[in-house]
Amino acid sequence: MTNLLLFNKPYGVISQFSKINSTPTLADFIKLKGFYPAGRLDQDSEGLLLLTNDGQLQARIAEPKFKLEKTYWVQVEGKLTEKAISILRQGVNLKDRMTRPAKVHQIYDPALPFRSPPVRHRASIPTSWLEIIITEGKNRQVRRMTANVGFPTLRLYRKQIGSWSVDKIKTGQFESIQVNLPTNNHKQSKRTRS
Repeated sequence: MTNLLLFNKPYGVISQFSKINSTPTLADFIKLKGFYPAGRLDQDSEGLLLLTNDGQLQARIAEPKFKLEKTYWVQVEGKLTEKAISILRQGVNLKDRMTRPAKVHQIYDPALPFRSPPVRHRASIPTSWLEIIITEGKNRQVRRMTANVGFPTLRLYRKQIGSWSVDKIKTGQFESIQVNLPTNNHKQSKRTRS
């Protein structure tokens, strides 16, 4: 059995334990020793960050070759067009490489917790929400994808990785689960919250 932490990362927190000036890090929220992030979530992004104390599980989560789906809720500036959604679905040329095709759907404003600081609001410019599911996770990929099609990201929230989600975990808190390896279905047995 392997321990896995499902952390609902707040906006502004760096996905590492070592301190950089006064910027909040994982150490401000997680006091358990021996856990490391399995992948990253940028400082200005929110939502699910997985941490584990097992190198094999960390590789399975973080490596694109395992094609673990990552689900994001993305607020973008502007009124989305079908053309932009179609390009996102097919794959986007980010100059240094082409992204894999993504699952993309426009969604209604999801019930996300208040963010501090709040997303900027402009009365004359509408915003739209997307659900984007990718199987890779290059540096700032989702933000670069939406900007490439003309809709800059205002808020980025990772809801799910594989079958793990933050649906019942409050911002700044984590849940500990036991995972059996090497199964592909990520069966969870014991769950505890902190």
